Amino acid sequence: MSELTKRQKMQAKYRALWLTKDGDLEVIDQRYLPHQNRTRLIQTGAEACEAIADMTVRGAGVIGNVAAMGVYLLVREFGDDMESILKGAKSIRESRPTAVNLMWAVDRMMGVVSSSDNRLVDAKAEAIAICDEDVARSREIGRIGCDIIESIMAKKKLDSINILTHCNAGWLAIIDDGTALAPIYEAQRRGIPIHVWVDETRPRNQGANLTSWELLQAGVEHTIIADNTGGHLMQHSQVDMVITGADRVTRCGDVANKIGTYLKALAAKDNNIPFFVALPLSTFDFDACNGVEEIEIEMRSEDEIHFMRGIDSSGKVSEVRVTPLESKGANYGFDVTPARLITGLITEAGHIEANEEAIKVLR
Repeated sequence: MSELTKRQKMQAKYRALWLTKDGDLEVIDQRYLPHQNRTRLIQTGAEACEAIADMTVRGAGVIGNVAAMGVYLLVREFGDDMESILKGAKSIRESRPTAVNLMWAVDRMMGVVSSSDNRLVDAKAEAIAICDEDVARSREIGRIGCDIIESIMAKKKLDSINILTHCNAGWLAIIDDGTALAPIYEAQRRGIPIHVWVDETRPRNQGANLTSWELLQAGVEHTIIADNTGGHLMQHSQVDMVITGADRVTRCGDVANKIGTYLKALAAKDNNIPFFVALPLSTFDFDACNGVEEIEIEMRSEDEIHFMRGIDSSGKVSEVRVTPLESKGANYGFDVTPARLITGLITEAGHIEANEEAIKVLR
């Protein structure tokens, strides 16, 4: 497949990042969506590291993609200076601690860079390959997940289906269709009547800002809800299934995802609602088993708790503080959902159970 280009990005909703004709990386700056559609040019490994850390880009897959491109940019910048490349790659690898795709992508890139006789050409090709492979993974996840949607509809004798999702795991998070949203986009292509409950996903509002923006562009019927609404909807039979993405999944099936996912899984279990997690194989952490004990949970700035960004009454995009000036905030970025609460994992390799026996064959 050819290089990522701006033309590909302009074709519709498929790319959150692309290479310019000069070989620089350009990304959609997700911090400004949905009110402003801006891009950011990334020309060095350090800039890629910064874009990951400050959430210009986010979502496990795209973080991995940008990390891979960041290593390529390091090679372009430092040439044969492997000491500088290794130092820069380490910084990228440590830019966020929870999403395992980040570490996986950097390690894969460095495996190529360290053994290549033509580092720049091979690094660029490998970074592009990582992105293009995610396209194929996303499509398979969409196909397999949509088959599950159709199975649930048939079992429940539904004419249409209500799906609840949390955070953003669409094409802004993993190109082309994402993970959690990939089955929804495939359902739309198959003509299945579908409605999505979109958790706002405080404190950064990735659901209210990003998932809703994606679904609106795609013409998928959806409703934004406060994070604490999901349990109520489940009690009143207004949710038929839950699909989320993942930032890390252990070999025993525990899932780290955006904070609040665990509570949705508990509510789904109590109301006998299927709870699925969609992820590419690169999101598995085969070295970890007990997610609660072994997965590092990122602590982000408390400013994300205190401030919210939006459009004011004059139509201007602004940021306001919503908490008392003296109050402290604790901003846990993720939580862990134990495997016992998960109905199944949707991967490009198929639909599998969330347990060690089923997962170990994927290694």
